[in-house]
This record gives sequence, structure tokens and C-alpha cells, in this order.
Amino acid sequence: MLEEILNPNSIFFWLLILSILTVVFAFIIRYFTPYVKFIYPNAKFEAIGNPFLIEKELQVLAEHTSLDAFKDRVNVLRDYQVTGDTVSSIQSSLDQNLLQTMRMMQNDSPKKMHAFYEIYLQRIDFYLVKNEIKQKLQGSSAESYLDKAILPITRDLLDRINHSTKETMPALLASYDFDTELIEELSKENPDMLQIDILFDKQFLRRLKDVSVPRNCEQTKQDFIKHVIDMLLIKHLLRAKHLSYPPEVCKTMFLGEGKQIAQWRFEQMVEAPDIPQLITAVEGTTYFSALSGASDRYGKEKSVHLFEQVIHGSFLQRVRELSLQNYQTIGPSLRFLVSKEFEIQNLKVIVKGIAEQLSKEMIQPNLVTEATS
Repeated sequence: MLEEILNPNSIFFWLLILSILTVVFAFIIRYFTPYVKFIYPNAKFEAIGNPFLIEKELQVLAEHTSLDAFKDRVNVLRDYQVTGDTVSSIQSSLDQNLLQTMRMMQNDSPKKMHAFYEIYLQRIDFYLVKNEIKQKLQGSSAESYLDKAILPITRDLLDRINHSTKETMPALLASYDFDTELIEELSKENPDMLQIDILFDKQFLRRLKDVSVPRNCEQTKQDFIKHVIDMLLIKHLLRAKHLSYPPEVCKTMFLGEGKQIAQWRFEQMVEAPDIPQLITAVEGTTYFSALSGASDRYGKEKSVHLFEQVIHGSFLQRVRELSLQNYQTIGPSLRFLVSKEFEIQNLKVIVKGIAEQLSKEMIQPNLVTEATS
């Protein structure tokens, strides 16, 4: 029987060969199929690019003296169609562009990535909910965020917050699955605004960790989250030290271990008595050089805002590296998504600067560009 199977002139031999080829082919298809689904979206996002993170392009935009000239320059690009005649209407148009881009990314990506983009859209709405809550706590009604909400559930929540009181708001948020820590902070007689920022970040990170993505993307997603944690930990602690928060309060700001900010380093940062020594505690991370370079300016201006720009630039570089390491799956998508957010932020800053007739030199320090190292 064995001789017959191994005989090239036997039909059984060719059936065996065919079976082996079928198994090998099935294995190859199974291995490559998850990667094939990312070829088109990644190529599309790479082709679109993010020109408004490039210093030279930003300089050209900042030199414009009219909003019409600004719009004409931006609208040359195929994925922009900025409208409006005032600062607020143009900025609103830019927000809509970001939303349209994220929906486009969601539709072009594999179905198993759709929930990830939905969580990311929630993050933008979180900002509106957070600000609505802060206004309510401060007894202010200066601005309504209802019309800016992306998701229907957010519009419903914002409307209910607007009609709630400080006493009823915690129970309302609990019904929308907000974390206990946030609800407890809001229940205090004098809630801390920085703590509210941090607890909203925790809420977003928790949801991002829990959201399902394709199996070959899970590690990349977790690495991305750790890079986000690094950025947020540094930003929050810089603000806390600037406001002279004591170490015991700073310890409550831990969001989990990041890619570079492990718990032991976080504890060193917490114990730093001032911002210069906090920056020293970051030595050994890729953020140290940029933060050190901004220290002199902080000494003169006493504003942590300037640190945020260099932190964001370094964060973009980390996401770029993550993209190159995971170019077959969601790496390029993550880079395009994050970069698009900062592009829109840059454009909104330039619009405001042009309207206020600020010079290019005054606008540029408020813009984010990708760090070179």
C-alpha cells in the first residue's frame, strides 16, 4: 500500500500531493489574511500624509494675514474643505474635518477595528463632557457643548448634565458607567479640577484597554496605550508641581505603568520638590532632552504650556517609531490618527493667531511638530 501511495504513476500519490498543497496553501492564506486587510487603509493614510506637522509648512500658514488666504492654502489639499468666515466657524469646520477623517478611517479599516475608532471618538466627546461638568461645578454657563458632540449618547448626556445640579450629577454619571473614582471626586464639596482631568484620562484608558481589536494588533494597541500613559503622566505631574501640589496628592495621579515611566520612576517624579528636579527624574527617557531644552524658557515665562508642546512633539516621534515597527497592521493607522489630531490643533491655533493679527514669531511657539529624536 505504501509503495502504491509513493508511486508517481498512482492516483493516490497525486491525491497525497494535492492534500499537502491544500494544507500548505490554507496555512499561508490564514497567516497573511489579517495583514492583507491593512494594506489598503495604510497605503491610503500614508498617501494623504500630515503636512501640518511640518515646520516649514506651518511657517507658510502662519505668515498669512487673512483668513481667506489661510483657507485657500489649506483647501488645496484633497482631504480638506475648510469653510467659514469667522474664527469660531472655521475652527468648527476643522473639527468636522477631524470627525470625517476618523469616520473615513473607521470605514476603510477591518470591521474588527471599528470598535477601537468608536472609543477614540468617545475620547473627543469626553473633553466636552468634562468641560460641561467643570462649568456646572463653577456655576458657569458661558458655553454649551451640546452642538459639538459627535455621538448621540453624548448629546443626551450633555443635555442631562445641563439640567442637573451638583448634587444629582454623580448619580447621573454613574448611570452612564463612569468610574467610581470620578464620581467620588465630583461628590466632594470642592472637587479638584486637575483631578477631574486625570480621572477622565483614566476612564478613556480603561475603555481603550478593554476594546477588542484583531489579535495581531493587540500588542501594538497595548504599546500605544503605554506611550499615551507616559505622555499624560509627565504632563499631569508638571502641572501639579507648577501648582505646588504635595507629593501625597501627586501619588493619586498614577495611571499605570507606561513604556518609559515605570512605577519607580513615577515615584521619583512625585517626590521631586520642583519642576527642574522633576525633569531630572525623567533623565533616561526620550522626553528628557526636549524637556531640558525648555527649562530655561520656563524659568522666564513660568508657564507649563511650553512643556506641553515639546511633550507632544516627543510623543509623536514615539508613535512614528511604533508605526515603523508595526507597519503591517495598525501602526500607520495609529500614526495618521494621532497626527491628524495635532494637525487640526495646529490649524485652529493659526486661525486664532491670524484673526488676532499675531506675528509668525508669536504663533509658532504654540504649534506642535514631530520631534526629530
